Amino acid sequence: MPLFDPLTLPNGSVLPNRIAKAAMEENMADADHAPSERLLRLYRTWSEGGVGLLISGNVMIDRRAMTGPGGVVLEDETHLPRFAQWARIGRANGAQFWLQINHPGRQMQAGMGQPTWAPSAVALELGNLSKRFATAQQMPPAVIQEVIERFTRTACLAEQAGFTGVQIHAAHGYLLSQFLSPLSNRRNDQWGGSLENRARLLLEVVKAVRAEVSADFAVAVKLNSADFQRGGFSVEDAQHVVRLLDGLGVDLIELSGGSYEAPAMQGQARDGRTLAREAYFLEFAREIRDVTRLPLMVTGGIRRAPVAEEVLASGIETVGIGTALTINPNLPRDWQQGISSAPQLPPISWNNKVLASLANMARVKYQLRKLSQGGQPCPTVSPVWALLTQQVIDLLSTRRYRRWMASRARP
Repeated sequence: MPLFDPLTLPNGSVLPNRIAKAAMEENMADADHAPSERLLRLYRTWSEGGVGLLISGNVMIDRRAMTGPGGVVLEDETHLPRFAQWARIGRANGAQFWLQINHPGRQMQAGMGQPTWAPSAVALELGNLSKRFATAQQMPPAVIQEVIERFTRTACLAEQAGFTGVQIHAAHGYLLSQFLSPLSNRRNDQWGGSLENRARLLLEVVKAVRAEVSADFAVAVKLNSADFQRGGFSVEDAQHVVRLLDGLGVDLIELSGGSYEAPAMQGQARDGRTLAREAYFLEFAREIRDVTRLPLMVTGGIRRAPVAEEVLASGIETVGIGTALTINPNLPRDWQQGISSAPQLPPISWNNKVLASLANMARVKYQLRKLSQGGQPCPTVSPVWALLTQQVIDLLSTRRYRRWMASRARP
């Protein structure tokens, strides 16, 4: 089965098979925003399940810029031994383990109590939920330069801790994705306007990271194949950005799509397109395959072995799986043994798509919590119950985060 063939990356490192645990936001940091015992237990479970590549959920490059209140932060050496333990656990069964490193930009909730930066002062459009996000300040050049340095510093710390690579998150409407989109980037300086200018921050981050880490340390990029909003980042834009990434020492490009405003990564578009029920972004990946020989990875709704094989047959090198691995963490081993497993969460048919998206993410986090506690997943959990539970957890985590930030600000 081609899914279990090894893959040699451009830097010479090898993935033992073509199945990757795609990033999901666990929000399981301890009180100091380092990897918690529950997070380590969760990754031990996935490591034993047979994936060839583990990609962590968001690891933040700046404690002031968080995608969620329980997020892991890696900005200095304070908790490096804990990260080293995490790396050892993930790699214990032969998989590569990459940290996904990220900055949220304007996609940080106002309740976190921190200034919000973005390419331009453009508010999120989330209907009644928009008020949960403050309108960001436009980033001056000095802050942009600091972001480049922080991405680089976190990547170097990841290598020092024993991870085998990093994935630079430039998708899903986070900061680097915001720079790429003409809807959120309305600058008229060297960081905005033309696509080359809008891509400049991503390219500078990639070049800076590649220059500082070892040659055998993987540098990957997560990129939207499109953001699924009219007038936004298109598949043609994605093709052009991939061409710009050629020759910069990138080892893998993961193709996804969407943002908080248009959660296509959950199978929902906002520009009128109908996405596939499984392997949402495969048709877009095929178009991007035409312009590059860099290894590509497709993520989005994949849960069946025949669909994963179809992805590889399309010329894509790696299959990214997220939600299905929260329901059955042993899915790769099942497939290798010929067991026909296709784990799935029941669809949510609410009229409010933003609320449905939040409920779906809450159900995924419910499964993550079960696995991290050594329990069994419960895919039939009520989306209402999962959402309410997650709201309480987020509220408590936000309070803890604000106390943590206040304590660090004291002389």
